[in-house]
Amino acid sequence: MGDVAKDLTAGTVGGAAQLICGHPFDTIKVKLQSQPAPLPGQPPKFSGAIDAVKQTIAAEGAGGLYKGMGAPFATVAAFNAVLFTVRGQMETLLRSHPDVPLTVNQQFVCGAGAGLAVSFLACPTELIKCRLQAQSALAGTGTASVGVKYGGPLDVARHVLRSEGGAKGLFKGLIPTMAREIPGNAIMFGVYESIKQMFAGGTDTSGLGRGSLIVAGGLAGGSYWFLVYPTDVVKSVLQVDDYKNPRFSGSLDAFKKIKASEGFKGLYKGFGPAMARSVPANAACFLAYEMTRSALG
Repeated sequence: MGDVAKDLTAGTVGGAAQLICGHPFDTIKVKLQSQPAPLPGQPPKFSGAIDAVKQTIAAEGAGGLYKGMGAPFATVAAFNAVLFTVRGQMETLLRSHPDVPLTVNQQFVCGAGAGLAVSFLACPTELIKCRLQAQSALAGTGTASVGVKYGGPLDVARHVLRSEGGAKGLFKGLIPTMAREIPGNAIMFGVYESIKQMFAGGTDTSGLGRGSLIVAGGLAGGSYWFLVYPTDVVKSVLQVDDYKNPRFSGSLDAFKKIKASEGFKGLYKGFGPAMARSVPANAACFLAYEMTRSALG
């Protein structure tokens, strides 16, 4: 198999492992991010992550934690194939000799390039996912995006294409998506390679065991979210915002209004579930990727 095909296959397996492991945490993150600020003297719909889990299970059953999984699962192959394949091709371009490993700085560049490429797939996929995840959290709040009860991923896509500006509507939130994916993947791949080299005591990391790969992948995923989390909050509120009566005119306006009404704390709504998800989900992703890539030769 060529390197591109190997990256495509390994990236797909890694993405599936990441999604299965991390989606319930992501659902709670989006619910906490998208709930509107409560009226003065009124409590928020969810008091925290545990409360969101309890209310979701009570109202929707355990399956509610996997709501919206259809869209990312349907595209997980393409998403991770693009991410790991572009990263792999950039490694080839930057490598001075086939046997010379890249520097950590070069890995940052590869991650940034992969993040740029994958943003155009992540944006419409996550818009559909966020609409499905958030509609129960926003029900009854007057937020019109969820006045429509979506029946599934295709129903969301049809509604957006028909009522929210056609294909352009599916790319609502592209700017904050790019602001998350480019620096986020730069830091994630850079940290991943740095930790692997630290464990290996040099640039040859081919002999690392599963435990080292799990730790490196988990810490890399955590570094991703630690760096870019506020941009993810802005992306989520824009993507579930009402098309006809929007609360926000754009990314900067959303940032300002969240900060004004909720302080900087509002930009970190759902941070706990995001971090709780990122470590095991990315550990699973990188481990599955490395094992598959190794098995393919």
